[in-house]
Amino acid sequence: MKRILLFGAGKSATCLIEYLLKQLKQNDWYLIVCDADIVLATSKIGNAENASAVSINVENEHERRKLVEAADIVISMLPPTLHFLIAKDCISYNKNLLTASYIDDSIKSLEKEISSKKLLFLCEMGLDPGIDHMSAMKMISTIKDHGGLITSFKSHCGGLIAPESDDNPWHYKITWNPRNIVLAGKNGAEYKLNDKKVHENYEELFKPERVTEIKELGYLSYYPNRDSLAYMNLYKLTDASTFMRTTLRYPEFCYGWKNIIDLKLTDETIEYDTNGMTLKEFFKIHFDKHNFSEWLMKNMSERFAFTKDLLEKLVKLQEAEEELQYEAQENDAPAETVDNFMMVDDEGELKNIALDDIKNNAANAVMIKLHEANLSLKQLFYLGMDSNDLINKGRCSAADVLQFALEKKLALMPGDKDMIVMQHEIEYKSGGNKYEVKSSLIVQGEDSLKTAMAKTVGLPLGIAAKLILQNKIKISGLHIPVIPEIYEPVLNELEKNGIKFTEETSSKQNTF
Repeated sequence: MKRILLFGAGKSATCLIEYLLKQLKQNDWYLIVCDADIVLATSKIGNAENASAVSINVENEHERRKLVEAADIVISMLPPTLHFLIAKDCISYNKNLLTASYIDDSIKSLEKEISSKKLLFLCEMGLDPGIDHMSAMKMISTIKDHGGLITSFKSHCGGLIAPESDDNPWHYKITWNPRNIVLAGKNGAEYKLNDKKVHENYEELFKPERVTEIKELGYLSYYPNRDSLAYMNLYKLTDASTFMRTTLRYPEFCYGWKNIIDLKLTDETIEYDTNGMTLKEFFKIHFDKHNFSEWLMKNMSERFAFTKDLLEKLVKLQEAEEELQYEAQENDAPAETVDNFMMVDDEGELKNIALDDIKNNAANAVMIKLHEANLSLKQLFYLGMDSNDLINKGRCSAADVLQFALEKKLALMPGDKDMIVMQHEIEYKSGGNKYEVKSSLIVQGEDSLKTAMAKTVGLPLGIAAKLILQNKIKISGLHIPVIPEIYEPVLNELEKNGIKFTEETSSKQNTF
């Protein structure tokens, strides 16, 4: 009987465990779920006959190694910093290892040992990273097989709240590790845009005006992920003029998070004694320290000044059009109108712009700025700026208090549904023409336990584990799922479980 060892039974492991439990009897396998919280681990396996739950201190070498030694394959859903401990044990006892986390320097340092022992360490096997790699590589391979030359690649993915459960000014609820939400983007981002390598600092990332259109949802904002450039070689797209991997959010979230960063609420310096302190008291102390009143005045003034200037220009445009019509009437001549004009867009392409579109966009911009002016305070009050909730976290940082507030105010309620959205946008040349293909995925969760996040993170790991145990994936070494032997069968089974992309290809107007 083959034994699967899973470290971690948290939020993202729910659907993984459910999938593995279904595989046990028909394959004569046994599952061991190890978590510090034995009650949680036991609840996830229920009354399954071929499964058991155990609780150890994962840093206890003797207990940890004993579990690994008895396993046939190991899956780690622990925080990334703990993967190295599991990885060393897997090398010692010749066990294959699966994780959903990025390959970091510590895991990378084991690459020679992994290869020499002919083990398979498959990392980045969740949603993002994971499904994004697999679905993108399938698209890239198909385009190249048909003679296409890829010039631009953008990949967007985000864990969001489903529209029917969206009931707060952040348009967001927590579906994964809250600490990762607090620290997201801290290292900035690097990507390639129009043949130029771009580096953005943390303070620059969250731009609500940077958007992409998702057919069923409208416009979502995105911010670039970490180091996109590192994936250009893995995707075999080193010649693409644009290459970017991003995280999707609703525009209001990006606007609010930019404010959070500006107000130093993600600072990790330990400086507050929060025992007996309310959220309201923390915000007052922190904001007094960081000149909140001055920041708020500047924030509001900029938006009102922008709105005033744009409205004045719209009035002048309207007056100019009326004057043309008046002069035509006086001279008994046909009225002169300017319906459109040519301009170069942000991508460097010459486009014909309708004057009515300019007016509509200007009016929308005014509404957005007025909305933002109202939103700033609304979001901060929602996080607890006037709340008497006690923190009681001892000495901690602003980031720790922010995490506490997020977990309390943006928690996924039992009846809530989350939503995963992914979209790849690829531009390519073929046969003298230019094309764009969009591949989109939208997955909704069932409730606060069987979330879309848990499904899309857990299922790829479960499917890969099954294929490895059945000897259908035979490669060895340190890998991410950009190899057909991995992504083809995994994507096929994901489709059977409702995780399916839809594609649309359109011809670009320009030729070359």
